[in-house]
Amino acid sequence: MFIATLIADGTLSAGDISAASDRLANAGCAPGAWGWIDEGQAADIAFGLGASEARVGLEGAFDGVDVVVQPAEGREKKLLIADMDSTMITVECIDELADYAGIKAEIASVTERAMRGELDFAEALDARVALLKGLEASAIDRCLAERVRITPGARELVRTMRARGGHAVLVSGGFTRFADPVGQEIGFARVVANELLIEDEALTGTVAKPIVDSSTKESTLDQTMAELALPAEATLAVGDGANDLAMIRRAGLGVAYHAKPVVAAAAGARIDHGNLSALLYAQGIARAHWVTD
Repeated sequence: MFIATLIADGTLSAGDISAASDRLANAGCAPGAWGWIDEGQAADIAFGLGASEARVGLEGAFDGVDVVVQPAEGREKKLLIADMDSTMITVECIDELADYAGIKAEIASVTERAMRGELDFAEALDARVALLKGLEASAIDRCLAERVRITPGARELVRTMRARGGHAVLVSGGFTRFADPVGQEIGFARVVANELLIEDEALTGTVAKPIVDSSTKESTLDQTMAELALPAEATLAVGDGANDLAMIRRAGLGVAYHAKPVVAAAAGARIDHGNLSALLYAQGIARAHWVTD
């Protein structure tokens, strides 16, 4: 059996769910019973056949509604591997840091191309960091305090999964000076990120090697699965950029979060409208059971 979860911000109606059931029937998916997870927010529709046909029939069919299609068995995950920039936080840290050097537009254009998969990630990171050479290291703390904001739903997602026996790892192509405090604030058990090199209280324009890239994210998922003796089906990976694709494809539920087109097209699930709490609804967890502190 499969589950199609419809998620909206208080706008989901019984009529939407009925229409979704009709779409599943027309696609030959043999829909069954449906039920609310939280009324107006999220609902599940059970169906028996054709997960890929269900995705085609439902994704984008309802304004402001995200849809997650997956096997019913094992939908609650035991491992979360998450990207940081534009996923667990609302900004790209390197772009915001570049603003303190007066070169945000120049660096942001390269970041956008890298996240779309148009540039080699490691080469693009080296090139952007080189442009920051000489920036006072104190700008990092200013940027963290003034620009970095936790994405709505991030704390609830991580803390709820951990309270229910899950494990959460933050794996970022960004920098430890941002990722370590962000990971601690949200509640991640471990953080993997790049190290900006600093001498005489200024950035050297280099980053420690090896660079945390797409292969690092996938290997972190694999290694953590092995450590916890978990199958891929018990894992959830979420990110927005091309360097997240490998881990998204590898996970039991790989989610493109407000993602670049190349990622949204390849991921098993997409969140285009809601915040990260949608991933709790995708696991069938009602708001009454979310952990916020």
